[in-house]
Amino acid sequence: MKKSLPSLEILIMAINTLKSNKLRSLLTMLGIVIGNASVITLVGVGRGAQNLAEEQLSNLGANVLFVVPGNNDTRRRGVAFPRNLVLKDAEAIKKQVPTIKRVAPQITSSEVIQYGSNSSSSSISGVTSQFLLVRSFEISKGRFITEQDSKSANNVVVLGPDLEKKLFSNSSSIGKDIRIKDQSFKVIGVMAPKGAVFGSNQDENAYIPLNTMVNRLTGKDPTFGISLSFISVEALNEKATKAAKFQITNLLRQRHNIIRDDDFAVRSQKDALQIVSNITGGLTLMLAAIGGVSLIVGGIGIMNIMLVSVSERTQEIGLRKAIGARESAILKQFLIESLILSSLGGIAGTGLGLGSITILSLLTPLPATIGLNTIITTVLISGSIGLTFGVLPARRAAKLDPIVALRSL
Repeated sequence: MKKSLPSLEILIMAINTLKSNKLRSLLTMLGIVIGNASVITLVGVGRGAQNLAEEQLSNLGANVLFVVPGNNDTRRRGVAFPRNLVLKDAEAIKKQVPTIKRVAPQITSSEVIQYGSNSSSSSISGVTSQFLLVRSFEISKGRFITEQDSKSANNVVVLGPDLEKKLFSNSSSIGKDIRIKDQSFKVIGVMAPKGAVFGSNQDENAYIPLNTMVNRLTGKDPTFGISLSFISVEALNEKATKAAKFQITNLLRQRHNIIRDDDFAVRSQKDALQIVSNITGGLTLMLAAIGGVSLIVGGIGIMNIMLVSVSERTQEIGLRKAIGARESAILKQFLIESLILSSLGGIAGTGLGLGSITILSLLTPLPATIGLNTIITTVLISGSIGLTFGVLPARRAAKLDPIVALRSL
């Protein structure tokens, strides 16, 4: 009569079998450990990239819209942007769009800035006094550009904090003269740290009055006049952002006499966040898939080792079946062994992955993070993989003919 062993006894037998082959058990778990650690680490990196991008986008300013020259097709083809977004467009937006609070036109150029023997190639922006409020920047020392500076086209400049360090080391820059494109500018202020946006460090920029930028550095376009790099527009509030975008688009289409494709684009912070979320979400899925391949490889390793184990334990299995062990007991034991290996490997790999994420967060600017749901899902998947890949060896062991097995004794 076939004997039915209690599940607890089968579990104890499986644990004792694994303990008797500690080195092999550890090496078998290694594939699952590496797979789990890879999934946790790579997903954490993907989430960190998304968090970093969202954090940087939040620095652009609240309820801000950006009006830029060129449309999506222009940007995809990489051609030079048209220069038909002009200062009069910014003035028209300010006067005729009721859902906006402030407008900050901007001209940006890259120039070499010098002070004594120190120099730096930096982004120079010609702005108005509204820039500070629209873009949520702050001044740490001195003052910002005023309306009078713009009207008089004064040669004054406000430096980013990192740019000040490059040019002046540890000394104060306020009141000193620097040279931009052979023009002398007096430093009137230093910005508070703002950080980077899409790899561009805003703390290395310099800001001068818009009219000074036109008169001293860039000049006027012979066709369009004062061409702008872009216009920053602050909506009345978050709810008004969508209406402001619609009204600005209609106004500029009328001003530019557009019938078909726009020669400009209006982008909101939400648009940028959506694009970034799509990109980083795809990146996270790709990284998770790469880690998933490692998990599958670990599962195949478990299956191979368990098949070897079946071959080595042929006599043991034959003897147990000869004295009445059921096929289900043999099947359960091998499945439990696979499940233990994959589960312990999953837990160890998760710990290793979490440690890697912590180290990345401490040593790099990437705020790598992982959610509890992802951790639980990864451990469950690793256990399921071990169970799935353990089915074939377990079935082979359970179906073994005891007479054939005992012949080798």
